Amino acid sequence: MREKLARMRPERDPAGGIQVVPESGAGRRSRREPVPETGRHSPPEPVARQDGVPQPGFYARHGKRWLDILATLTLAPIAMPLLAFASLGVWAVLGRPILFRSTRLGRNGASFTMLKLRSMAPGDGPDDARAGRFGRLLRASALDELPQLWHVLRGKMSLVGPRPLPSHYAAVLPSARHAVRAGITGLAQVAGRNALAWPDRLRLDCRYAASPTLTGDLRILGATVGLLLARRGAAPGPAPPGT
Repeated sequence: MREKLARMRPERDPAGGIQVVPESGAGRRSRREPVPETGRHSPPEPVARQDGVPQPGFYARHGKRWLDILATLTLAPIAMPLLAFASLGVWAVLGRPILFRSTRLGRNGASFTMLKLRSMAPGDGPDDARAGRFGRLLRASALDELPQLWHVLRGKMSLVGPRPLPSHYAAVLPSARHAVRAGITGLAQVAGRNALAWPDRLRLDCRYAASPTLTGDLRILGATVGLLLARRGAAPGPAPPGT
């Protein structure tokens, strides 16, 4: 037994451990294979993918929502007096109801009830005639969109994203545009607002929804202010194709 132990000698393993290797005569009879390292030196697992498409980045998953909340709360002291003033105008010129409710398409195609200040008188006839001078002013200034800040706080909408369209257009709209929350303003709005043809607007919506970024959102918000000051593209546009 002692002779057998004497013939066995320790040897340093390449993996960092100590192994005992038996010897027979002048040569070695066998050696264990190195044990792969595990733990903190192991390579990281690859990021999960779905159908070969990279998952949304940190901003799209978390940062965009934080920006919505922070910016909305910051704008509230200015937006609330403007909303009160515009609501009084609607009540004085158009009467009640002050708010217009419409079922719109949001993220992942889910429907929600969107609020706007009413900008048209009840009845039949062209939208422009029913809006009148006061209604056109509300639309051009986007004051009629102020109630949607409530939807942003609730998480139903975002400050930036494709505009929410009525739910009865769902069958003719590309699902890609609904990968993000609908927005108060968006890439298509700063590119021409209602002056753009529908194929161009939908293409820009899908392009934005594919990869929203902080820099892109800040640029769109800045461009929206300039667009409102210039009062461009506020005229009603045509209905989506296929309707």
